[in-house]
Amino acid sequence: MKYVIIGNGVSSIGAIEGIRKRDGNGQITVLTEENFLTYGRPLISYYLAGKVGDDRLALRPEDFYEKNRVEVKLGCEVIKINCADKRVILRGGEEVEYDRLLLATGGTPFCPPLKGSDGEGVYFFTTLAHAKKLAQVVDKLKKVVVIGGGLIGLKAAESLFDRGVKVSIVELAPRVLSAAFDDIAGKIVANRLEEVGISIFCKTTAQEIKRDKAGNIKGVLLQNGKFLEADAVVIAIGVVPNISLAKDAGLKINRGIIVDKFLTTSDTNIFAAGDVAEAWDMLVDEPRVVPIWPNAYSQGYFAGQNMADAKVEYEGGIPMNSIGFYGLPTISIGIVNPPKDQDFEIEVFVDEEKEIYRKLVFKGDFLVGCVLVGDIDMAGRYAGYIRFQVPVKEEEVKFNLKNNKPTYLQWPEEIFQARWNKDARIR
Repeated sequence: MKYVIIGNGVSSIGAIEGIRKRDGNGQITVLTEENFLTYGRPLISYYLAGKVGDDRLALRPEDFYEKNRVEVKLGCEVIKINCADKRVILRGGEEVEYDRLLLATGGTPFCPPLKGSDGEGVYFFTTLAHAKKLAQVVDKLKKVVVIGGGLIGLKAAESLFDRGVKVSIVELAPRVLSAAFDDIAGKIVANRLEEVGISIFCKTTAQEIKRDKAGNIKGVLLQNGKFLEADAVVIAIGVVPNISLAKDAGLKINRGIIVDKFLTTSDTNIFAAGDVAEAWDMLVDEPRVVPIWPNAYSQGYFAGQNMADAKVEYEGGIPMNSIGFYGLPTISIGIVNPPKDQDFEIEVFVDEEKEIYRKLVFKGDFLVGCVLVGDIDMAGRYAGYIRFQVPVKEEEVKFNLKNNKPTYLQWPEEIFQARWNKDARIR
């Protein structure tokens, strides 16, 4: 069996390990445009900040590919998938045959139409190459505007600030972290960032990047009329699934590549996983793109097994984000901003002085989401209740959840045994 994987992120690692679980002999080839072996993407902010070097970025040991007998082709671009002949065509004309193909092409940075964005001094921040490009010039930068107040934007801002750069964050939403957190959590994080010296401007966005006659960036004009001086701009509004290859190949797509519960696309020999896949979300009970690291690995692991004809169902993932800002830990899991027109119960605990916030979201007899800021010691237990859909019918169980005392001891025996013995948790 010839397995080909396009992309070399965490989904690719999951797929390699999934394939080798079921097939010890098949030929595995990884094709990637990047010039680096798989690295921990969340670490690129620490790399830019100067806290880790190249030797700390690897996601697996140096001999991982050799031990798993994987051929990796770095710096190569796939320009076409020929489904009929089961071949992928690389720029330059080389063709690679496959019996099973995995699309793990991830996402590409979203860049809105913005006057002045063409030219030097505008950066993205989703790959190691982006971080290295910024690292080469950061010592020359004095002021930077980061457009986007999501996780990527905030970590980019933090990294630049740690290198001595004056940073301003611009966010269209009423708060930072608008997708992953709620108003209270976003406010606590924003306060922490502003305390250390990072400026935040919400409810507005960039209207134009201003340049001088030589093309050098002078600053950013906001829609509210305010002008922020800057000598560089980081665009971190988010990523969109990189579906171009799939679309050109005639695969069914929506926002991402449509897959079934085996991670199979509309072509039975082609699979998709990670940020590019529109896979099952167990909480909303429908497929959607959930671009987070643990889901990407898990999808890759299941896809790899199914590429080797294992036929194991991917039960679905849940949104989860865990990140810290200057000593302030945060985590969000599941549904944290439920629709107001549906039957959700919300329990909130706030201690503003200690910067502790806890929000629990219930639907019926189940915990479906939580936000924890400041005190996240019980995050793993809350995640278990959410991920494994443990019922919370009994008042004592719900009382313990509301009071930050979740315990596995109150799980029904059949759920405990069935869920904790499940295969394919991220390793």
